[in-house]
Formats: sequence, C-alpha cells, structure tokens
Amino acid sequence: MQSKEDFLVFGAPRIEQDDIDAVESVLRSGWLGTGPKVSQFEREFALYRGASHAMALNSCTAALHLSLLASGVGPGDEVITTPMTFCATVNAIIHAGATPVLADVDPQTLNIDPVQVLQKITPRTRAIVPVHFAGRPCDMDALMALASQHGIKVIEDCAHAIETEYHGRSAGTIGDFGCFSFYVTKNIVTGEGGMVFARRAEDAARIKILGLHGMTKDAWKRFSDEGYKHYYVVAAGFKYNMMDLQAAIGLKQLERVEHYWRRREAIWARYMNELADLPLGLPAPVEPHTRHGHHLFTVHVDAKRCGISRDAFLDAMTAQGIGVGVHYLSLNEHPFYQETYGWRPEDTPHAHRIGRQTVSLPISAKLSDADVTRVIGAVRSILQAQSVKVAATAC
Repeated sequence: MQSKEDFLVFGAPRIEQDDIDAVESVLRSGWLGTGPKVSQFEREFALYRGASHAMALNSCTAALHLSLLASGVGPGDEVITTPMTFCATVNAIIHAGATPVLADVDPQTLNIDPVQVLQKITPRTRAIVPVHFAGRPCDMDALMALASQHGIKVIEDCAHAIETEYHGRSAGTIGDFGCFSFYVTKNIVTGEGGMVFARRAEDAARIKILGLHGMTKDAWKRFSDEGYKHYYVVAAGFKYNMMDLQAAIGLKQLERVEHYWRRREAIWARYMNELADLPLGLPAPVEPHTRHGHHLFTVHVDAKRCGISRDAFLDAMTAQGIGVGVHYLSLNEHPFYQETYGWRPEDTPHAHRIGRQTVSLPISAKLSDADVTRVIGAVRSILQAQSVKVAATAC
C-alpha cells in the first residue's frame, strides 16, 4: 500500500501561483461577491467559445436548472437525457418540475443515441439534454434535426466539454443553451462554479434575473461607485450567483486552457498507445471534424476478458496509490430513480453494461510524465498478475 503522501489524487487540479495571486487581489479589493471579475469572466469565456450571451453561476447544475426554466419546462413536461451522466443532469430536470426520460447511449461513443432519442419523443417532450461525455461531442446534427422537427429545445450539458468542438462549432453554442462546469475536477476550475450560454437575448436576460433572487440589479450595480441603484424583484429567483473570488481563478485558468488541453491530449495519446495490447476496452477514436475535450479517459474492465472485476480493479489501483473514478454507474441503477420512476437497468442495456465496467484513469494537466508512467505501470501490473493467475488455474 502506498503512503498517503504518494497517493495520486484523481482529478487534482493544476493550481499555479497566479491563481493564488488573483484570489489574494480580490480579497484585498474588498469586493468578494458578484462583481467586476464575474462580468469579465463572462465576457472572456464567451469570447473564447464564440457565444452570444454568457451568464456565470455557482454550478453547472444551476445552469441546467435555469436553462430548463428559460425553456418553459415545467410540470407535465418530459425531458430526454442520457443514463451515462452525473445525477445533477437528471436532478435539474426534476427540480424544474418535469419528468426525466432516459434514452440509451451509443456503445462506441458513450453519448446519447439519436435513434434512441427519437423512440422516446412523445407529445409531452419539451427538451433534450445531451451530455458530451468525457469531452466527446454528441451527434449534434442528428439531435438538432430531431429538435427542429418536433419543436423542442436542446440544452447541451458541457460539464466535460469546455474545449470541445463539433464540425467547426464550439460545444454549448449549437443548441438553445450550453451549460458548463468549473468544479474542482474540470478543465477550468473555480472550486465550484458554472456558466450558461443562451442563443437568444431574452433567454439570457431571464437567466440573469433568475440566477440572483429574481432581482433587476445585482449588488455590484447597486453599490458601485456610480451610486446606489434601486432594484425590483420581478420573479421568485434563486441564489445561484458566482463570486468574484471564483471568477478571479477562472480568468487565470482560462488563460491556460489551451495549454492544459494539449497536456491532456498528450496523456491521452500515451494511454492509447501504451495500453493498446491489454484486454481493456479503450475509448473510440476521435471522430473527423470534431475536437475532443479529453476530460476523461475511460477504460472498460470486462471480467471475462481481464480476469478481474471492475470493482476489484478499482481496489487494486487504489492499493497501488492511484486514484481512479467511475463515470458513471447508469442512472437507472440508483434506488431513488427506480422507486420514483420505475426505471430498470435493462431499460438501457448499453449504459447498464458500460456502467458496470467503466473506470476513469487520471488525466489531469497536473500529472507529470512520471505520474503517467506510474498509472500505466499500475494498470499493466494488475492485469498481467491476473493473467498469470488465470494461466496457473488452467494448469
């Protein structure tokens, strides 16, 4: 067992001195809440991705929730999404008052399958929430065609997809809304935080108001050196605003986002090359005319091929001091959704199988070459040890 000091934490962010200096500067400014840094982060992130309207919030969950509300989603409506996602995606649909509906994934891309989406559309369907899994763009042409044909909204969950592109367009700018995460494990980190893109100015304005109590002016506009400004409450909004403390980190991280992406791309390439001879399921090649965000590197551990179960593999990696993740156990495996909606794992067989086999290896830009070598060595030693055991048993 490795010591705690040697443990390689999964998803550890790369924090540099200028991130720390930016936070200190905000602390000294006296303005910690939503203020000028948040406004700057909105402008610069929108410019980076080519978005018309960007609103910073305290999480991607908040971005999803407000996008659904701005889409007019409510009680009696249905919203289709993928079973291979974090629970926040489906919980946001529930919080909007709608019923979530799961469409199975493509077994190669792990993204929601447009053919399955079509089968789930009913007269009650109000929106589709595709998730760009691991940073691989969904088949947006097919999904947007379905949305246009049936008059429904598309809300892109881009929690994994800050740098992702599809046929020359940035993820999050193709649908009606795009929702991003800056959680501590993401490609840009602010600790907690999110951003939402909106195609229409009126939707952006509604999200801006709903994100801060339903008020017509935020605190920066009320208390700036221009003098006090009165506000009015025009909706029963939420406390979803981002702070300048967070935005200050985000701005510095944004300066390095392409550098970090290239580092993860290099790690991805090493994994693909140096694990290719093992009986693991590896990610599908990146599709032409797309850009993969390389947020996750997921392998599939099939007990029959590998001689070890997925969960035993997780334990073995941990014992070697390597932090790993599971993205994800299929949503219809979780008790709450089974009890509330009657979901069963067999309803989405591809997601069910993948969810029982998937393991995410570390791919943070913080990893050194030696760290990557260590991860590869741990995977190889575990599977080779299992191969020796299987051979010995056969004899």
